Amino acid sequence: MSTTLVIVLLAVIALLLFAVEALVTPGFGVAGVLAALCVVAADVLTYIEYGGAATVAAVLASAAVVLLFLRWLARSKTLDRAALHATIASSAPTADQLSVRPGDKGTALTRLALIGNAEIGGKQVEVKSAGGFIDEGTPIVVTAVSEALILVRPLQENS
Repeated sequence: MSTTLVIVLLAVIALLLFAVEALVTPGFGVAGVLAALCVVAADVLTYIEYGGAATVAAVLASAAVVLLFLRWLARSKTLDRAALHATIASSAPTADQLSVRPGDKGTALTRLALIGNAEIGGKQVEVKSAGGFIDEGTPIVVTAVSEALILVRPLQENS
């Protein structure tokens, strides 16, 4: 096998390994390091076989190809398709929220414009009104508890 063919093969392998590093195992590093080693090996072989001027041209060409690849990668939709687009819409329940049970009574600390704060069993927790608005200072009763969500309604005087 001629040295020129080995140099070209090393360059192609390096490009493929850079693609694996960027698209398949980003941040893992092994493919990127192997790709860099292939580029260095190709450049060393170029120096041994063709001398200094050809090596400078090979190093510049290697850098240009890698930069063009990175530019293409940044502009393509490939990274968007691989990116995580989910959002977390829930919150973890606190110990105070977990201690609240349906039927517990308390007082609205803030105006419950659907969501606000209340004191239930001596603990301040975030609650959600099961119906309409509840004014600050209104006695309330817990109707349902699900994880971090506590549903309340105004306490009726006769209940």
